[in-house]
Amino acid sequence: MTSTPTTGPAGPGPDFTSQRGENAPAPERTDALAAASHGSFDDHHPPARELLDDCVHCGFCLPTCPTYALWGEEMDSPRGRIYLMEMAEKGEIPLEGAFTTHIDRCLGCMACVTACPSGVQYDRLLEATRPQIERHVPRSRADRLFREAIFTLFPYRRRLRAASLGGALYQKLRPKRMDALLAKLPKRFERLVAMESLLPPVSVRDAFARTPAVTPARTTSEHPARRGRVGMLTGCVQDVFFHQVNLATTRVLAAEGYDVVAPREQACCGALGLHAGREEESIRRAKELIAVFEQADVDVIAVNVAGCGSSMKEYGELLADDPAWKDRAEEFSAKVRDVSEVLADALAESRAPRHRVDATVVYHDACHLGHAQKIRQQPRDVLRSVPGVELVELPEAEICCGSAGIYNMLQPEAAGDLGRRKADNIRGTGADLLVTANPGCLLQIRKYLEGDLPMLHPIQLVDASIRGVRPPGM
Repeated sequence: MTSTPTTGPAGPGPDFTSQRGENAPAPERTDALAAASHGSFDDHHPPARELLDDCVHCGFCLPTCPTYALWGEEMDSPRGRIYLMEMAEKGEIPLEGAFTTHIDRCLGCMACVTACPSGVQYDRLLEATRPQIERHVPRSRADRLFREAIFTLFPYRRRLRAASLGGALYQKLRPKRMDALLAKLPKRFERLVAMESLLPPVSVRDAFARTPAVTPARTTSEHPARRGRVGMLTGCVQDVFFHQVNLATTRVLAAEGYDVVAPREQACCGALGLHAGREEESIRRAKELIAVFEQADVDVIAVNVAGCGSSMKEYGELLADDPAWKDRAEEFSAKVRDVSEVLADALAESRAPRHRVDATVVYHDACHLGHAQKIRQQPRDVLRSVPGVELVELPEAEICCGSAGIYNMLQPEAAGDLGRRKADNIRGTGADLLVTANPGCLLQIRKYLEGDLPMLHPIQLVDASIRGVRPPGM
């Protein structure tokens, strides 16, 4: 099959004849496959035909796609992956092989969704496709074990805390020649090398600390009334390795007049699994989190992790098939807001005076905040509320840093190229400080900036300004 070329700003559309050879017939389909109505996909939420048809293959997505920017390969672009989905939906190609390779290479950054003039919902297409792969495509033994290791550790705070003890000891005893030794390892160990290089500075004290279950609002004679009751997601990796971000979040919200409730019973929100196609696991975690925050009786649920907030806002769609949970999920998702949204709404009547912080700050838009949640202006407004802050914009801001959940561990070579590209753009701004609202981005960019400038979550800068102290690391 040869697709009809479509001229766009980045050139003609793809030719996929190489998938089967020139003029080769479509592979014979089994009786079961022929009887199915979704080709190579099963009938559980396959990529919807009407969503596939929305793509006119114009090419406006190409310049913003990280993998297309790296390799210039059509099948590693959004419209190329949509072509593959269309072919699989017709049963013309199997899910194994090239299809899975090119879907796995996608970061899921959603920059193409922002760029698309036709409103193609690539996010929904990808979220429908990845579970199909996880259900039907056997992984190699090494790939399967590595993925299982990730999901056996990262969504569990207790396990992360136990691992932090080993991490702290390793960082203390790590030989100076370790980088040279790791560089000599065979390519089959590249994922383990990537995981080692992303290990954040470990503070055992922070790892085992607990975010306060309730932080009362700070009231004054001028502002005696509380603004509301805010629930806070503490997260998994966030609470263990970025505990200071959670503490800063509670302090800032309380200073602005909110009671902050961080239920101790909360567990992983399921975002990592959802973005990796682990649908059943994500549904279970979503239900557990909804139940916890229903008991907390909060007005708003504030999230300081872009990837988590993006998934939590989609619980209504995730649980749409479950009559017992659909309405509960929609009500929950309607309450979810990024912490920058909460603070931006409070700026008009801010209760917490800011002290001056003289710094040139570059803000990196986390993909799941800027592209997935469409939240760009609020973080900038909140940062500009700090006197003395000069905010500068980042070149190629739409291009992902290469973190993308667990992508930088599963696809370390591509993630490394993107990380170096992002670091070079950051250095070029001449900023004194980088801020970004996702722990994965902080870890990824820290690796390639190599200590060139301090890095913070935006809430830490606001917290330092309210408290009248120097921001951490400056």
